[in-house]
Amino acid sequence: MNGRAIGAGLLTTAALVALGALPAAAAETLPSAPTPEQAASAPQTLDTLSRFFARDGALARSAAAPRVEGGSVPVRILSPDFVAGKAGAPVARVEFRASRAVASDGQKASLWTVKQPGGWQVVNIATGDDEIRYAEQGGRVLPGGLVFREPQIDAWYVQKGAKVLPLDEDAVRAVGKNGTSLAAYRSRVAEAYGDKLPGSAYAKKGAAGGYAPQAAEAAAPHEEPAVTVASTAAGAGAVVALALAGAAIRRRRAAREA
Repeated sequence: MNGRAIGAGLLTTAALVALGALPAAAAETLPSAPTPEQAASAPQTLDTLSRFFARDGALARSAAAPRVEGGSVPVRILSPDFVAGKAGAPVARVEFRASRAVASDGQKASLWTVKQPGGWQVVNIATGDDEIRYAEQGGRVLPGGLVFREPQIDAWYVQKGAKVLPLDEDAVRAVGKNGTSLAAYRSRVAEAYGDKLPGSAYAKKGAAGGYAPQAAEAAAPHEEPAVTVASTAAGAGAVVALALAGAAIRRRRAAREA
């Protein structure tokens, strides 16, 4: 399974503490910067990365020597408007930007940045570099295509025109190794999630953020709502917090290397 378990990644500090996800001392707010790249490479961010890479004794914090490689990439998530069949709605919408960070021992992490009133800010660190790696892969598979993630099943795709191609095993299981048409993909997600959109009775019950397939409800702690916590926190004008150590995002890694 190429999924990942999502912990208490992007929430307000108050919410994290209230939910018992982490002690107040474990949350911090990183500085804003004019661009995602500057936010990712800021000294305080690199210091935080050193602690992140050194968690669980993986290596000494002083030896982590984290570096940020390349520019940031937009991370797109399946759009509820597309699922609902809204005219002209793209298949996915940008929720945040991601930058790849690498430690001296080869560990990789993804820095998530969102636009705040004061500039771009790193709001979470995720193990691995899925966001950047799939963006690169999508560019090779379908040049000029739009890479996006269907979070409910942790599937990555690339779409261009009427074509939707899979980028990982979860997507292959969903649409086949040869992909599908955009219209057929729309029909699939409408059937899977159409009654679970924001504002639905399902959503009003508070189930899985109002947007997750029934088969995944039992695994709700490992799923994300369609409108990600990144956009929810940023849209509310909240002060987002970076969750470290056990509360940071941990991905369930497949036994494969890119």
